[in-house]
Amino acid sequence: MRNSIHYRPTRVTINLDAIKANIRNFTQHIGSSTEIIAVVKANGYGHGDVEVAIAAFEAGAKMVSVATPDEAVRLRMAGIGGDILVMGAAPIVFAKKAAELGIIITVSTAEWLQTAVNDSGGFVKPLKIHVKIDSGMGRIGLRDAASLESIVSIVERFDDVQLDGIFTHFACADEGNHKKTEEQFAMFMDLVQTLPEKPRLVHASNSAAALLNTDYGLDAVRFGISLYGVAPSDYVAGKLPFQLERSLQIESELVHVKLLEAGSPISYGGTYETVEDEWIGTIPIGYADGLRRGLRGQEVLVGGERAPIVGTICMDQCMVKLPYKMPIGEKVMLIGCQGKEEVTMEEWAERLGTIPYEIAVSIAERVPRIYIGKDGQST
Repeated sequence: MRNSIHYRPTRVTINLDAIKANIRNFTQHIGSSTEIIAVVKANGYGHGDVEVAIAAFEAGAKMVSVATPDEAVRLRMAGIGGDILVMGAAPIVFAKKAAELGIIITVSTAEWLQTAVNDSGGFVKPLKIHVKIDSGMGRIGLRDAASLESIVSIVERFDDVQLDGIFTHFACADEGNHKKTEEQFAMFMDLVQTLPEKPRLVHASNSAAALLNTDYGLDAVRFGISLYGVAPSDYVAGKLPFQLERSLQIESELVHVKLLEAGSPISYGGTYETVEDEWIGTIPIGYADGLRRGLRGQEVLVGGERAPIVGTICMDQCMVKLPYKMPIGEKVMLIGCQGKEEVTMEEWAERLGTIPYEIAVSIAERVPRIYIGKDGQST
């Protein structure tokens, strides 16, 4: 059980109702015949894997997916009873544990599967697999019909191995030029057509592909970054079929406030000097929490106004130039809304030259996650 007492005012608040709303709106968009696989890898993109998985299943998701075996085992041990898919490569020694726990694993080569079967000595429960097709991502997955046929032949020889699904991943689905995605989809479907029998789930779409083109929906779609209310790219953000509800905010408060005369240096290296008498506030959040040093100059919200981070961001603290004298304990919003203003993950990402995904997963574990919404409880 996670600690429910937090003395430090810096925290991440997760709105589970927003996550559920995104799933329900997404279901309406793609149609009820296409299942939703909620992607909760990397601790639910920093939101909390167990809590998000529970909310996702309650909102109608039929499966959750993760990247690693350890992530899958963690969910199962936490009481998640629904289908769990490991999308990344797994070691052969994990096959037996996966079968035992009812965890679905990804297979990319016949050699891997044959060795897993040989080493297991027989599975107590059926080992369910999804075959990964590399249609152009160049990461993991097979690329030709002969390789797929080899995997199918192994499945046909062993009653304790089940081909539950087949999938691929698009490399450019969030871009305006759709040619690459069309080519990947065509290659994928050509390989699917070679199967003697269609498996339960054929899936290709990530958030971007499913939001932009329901023709790629097939049996299921993998709802990742947009599950959390963030568009996969600026291009997709301009073409959303429904409004995504943001589920995360980062907040803290002022723990120290002082008036410094002009010419006063701030933080390590004295890289910022006050140009006039300035009210400087200290916030207990730093790069060890995920507020990267490159975010110097990024604005936070305090008193409903924007205030820039000044000086070098420290490991545990940072300083901001306040618009006027404010009391200790004044609430500070680093990502989220305050009054009529909003700071988004995209704003951080643009300053850092990265993508919102990286912002979400970089929020340190030491920052407590507080869950709100109909089923949210402080944890």
